[in-house]
Amino acid sequence: MQTVTYCDLAEVDDSRLMYAVVIARYQGRWVFVRNRERDSWESPGGHREPGEEILRTARRELWEETGALEADVSLVSYYKVEDFGGLFFAEIKTLGSLPEGFEIAELRFCDALPAPLTYPDMHPELFEKVRRWLGERR
Repeated sequence: MQTVTYCDLAEVDDSRLMYAVVIARYQGRWVFVRNRERDSWESPGGHREPGEEILRTARRELWEETGALEADVSLVSYYKVEDFGGLFFAEIKTLGSLPEGFEIAELRFCDALPAPLTYPDMHPELFEKVRRWLGERR
């Protein structure tokens, strides 16, 4: 079982962030993606490219995996499972078609977490962290 540990933003050097996960919403529903090679659901996200800012990673992965053309993307927290990552929330304003040539086969719009999840030990915790963060911002 993988354990998620949250980190204070000031405690983690940006260069240690290896990936970004984006919990996204579109028209009031949560956005999940299915990789072509899996039969399970996950939030958009992926590895950071060399020299890329972590916010840019989140925006790029969101577009590659959902086709989001316009979105407000906010950093929620840094976290660690095996490596450090950035957890983001995105409110998608304009959604285009899925970009060709990437690994996502389809999108699903949900009111709650779908099943099965690709990362069942980790994803519910990240999802709830974002939901709490959104509640605190109201």
